[in-house]
Amino acid sequence: MTTHCLRPKAIVVGGSLGGLFAANLLSRSGWQVDVFERVPEELAGRGAGIVTHPELFEALTAAGVEIDDSIGVQVKSRITFAQDGSVISERDLPQTLTAWGKMYHVLRSAFPDAHYHSGGTVVSVENEAEHASVTLSDGTVHRAELVIAADGFKSSLRDRVLPDVRLQYAGYVAWRGLVDENALTQDTRDALFEKFAFCLPPHEQILGYPVAGQGNSTNPGERRYNFVWYRAASEDVALPNLLTDTTGKRWAGGIPPTLIRPDVLEDMEGAAVSLLAPQFAEVVTKATQPLFQPIFDLEVPQMVFGRVALLGDAAFVARPHCGMGVTKAAGDAMALVESLNRNTTIADALNEYSDARTQFGNAIVQHARHLGVYMQAQLKTGVDREMADRFRTPEAVMRETAVAPHF
Repeated sequence: MTTHCLRPKAIVVGGSLGGLFAANLLSRSGWQVDVFERVPEELAGRGAGIVTHPELFEALTAAGVEIDDSIGVQVKSRITFAQDGSVISERDLPQTLTAWGKMYHVLRSAFPDAHYHSGGTVVSVENEAEHASVTLSDGTVHRAELVIAADGFKSSLRDRVLPDVRLQYAGYVAWRGLVDENALTQDTRDALFEKFAFCLPPHEQILGYPVAGQGNSTNPGERRYNFVWYRAASEDVALPNLLTDTTGKRWAGGIPPTLIRPDVLEDMEGAAVSLLAPQFAEVVTKATQPLFQPIFDLEVPQMVFGRVALLGDAAFVARPHCGMGVTKAAGDAMALVESLNRNTTIADALNEYSDARTQFGNAIVQHARHLGVYMQAQLKTGVDREMADRFRTPEAVMRETAVAPHF
C-alpha cells in the first residue's frame, strides 16, 4: 500500500504482547511506529503461562522472531487425575507451552528502544480526515495515519469509542500461579512435567503445564509449573469479598496479587488440599505469588472507528479455556497488516480488517463460553448444572481445552 512518499506512521497504544505484535509487524512492513505504554516500568516480570498454536508461531516469524527450542516447553500428552491422584484418562497431544515473560522478551527485543515509550498515558484520541491525533497526559500531541488500541481488556480507548460496551462477569474466577520445578517433590515432578494435566473436582476445574523458569530457561530442573484453577464466585457476595484488601478497599475488575488478603489465600490453599489431586494440591500450596482473575466476556460490534483500530483484548475478551488470548491478538495484528498491504487506501484496509476479525472474535467468545459453561452453571439451577455436567467428561475437556478451534 502506498499512501505517501514518506513512510506512513502508526501509533500503538499499549506495549504488551498484542501491541508488540502490531508494532513489529507494521515496522517490518514499512511503517514508522511508536508504542506508548502507560506503565512506567518494564513489563517483563508479568504474566504466567501461554498455550501456543500454529498461528502464533506464524506471527512470531513474521515479526522477525527466530523460533527455536528455547521458545517454550514441549509436552507430548494430556492427562486427567482423579481426586486421589490416580490417572483416569490420558491422550496424546503434542504442544508447546511458553511463558508471558518469554514472549514479551522476544517481541520487545525485536522492536527499537527509541520508539517504545514507557509511562506514556493516552488521555484522548481525535479522528481527522487524513490522520488521528493522540494526546498524552504530559500534554504532548502525536499524529499518525493509524492508531491501534492494544491497551487490554480494560481498554480506555475502547471506552471512548464504545461507551456502552461493558465487561460481563461470567460467574467464576481463575486462580493462577507458578512454582519452581525444584520446589516440588520428585513424585509430583514425575507425574506433572512433560504433560498438560487436568483435575475435575466437583463444580470446578484445574489444569496445569510446565513453562520456562527464571531467565527463560527450559532446561529440566530449571522450569516452572503453571496452574489455572477455575472456581465459582457469586457476583453479589463471593467476588466482592475476594476483591477487598485488608484496608477495606475493593478493587473492581481485579486485585493486585500482593494485596490479596491472607485469609483468602489460606481458604484457597485449604480448598486445594481437600478438593484437588495431591499433585495439584502441592503445586497450588507451593506457588510463590498466586493471584486470581475474575472471568469476563466482552464483544464489540466493530473493530474500527475512523483511523482507530481495536486489537486483541481491547476488542474481544474471551474466557481463557481455549487458550487463544495471545494468539487472537497476534492474528489481529497479522490480519491488519495484510489488509493494509492488500488495499490501496487505509480506509478500505481498516474496513476489511474489521469485517474479518469481528467475525472471528465473536466466534472465539462463543466457543470459550461453551467450554466454560460448567463453571458458570454452578451458580444456577440444578437442571443447569446437570445439563452442563454432560459435557464435562475428562475426554471432552482434554480434547477441547486450549486447542485452536476450527471455524
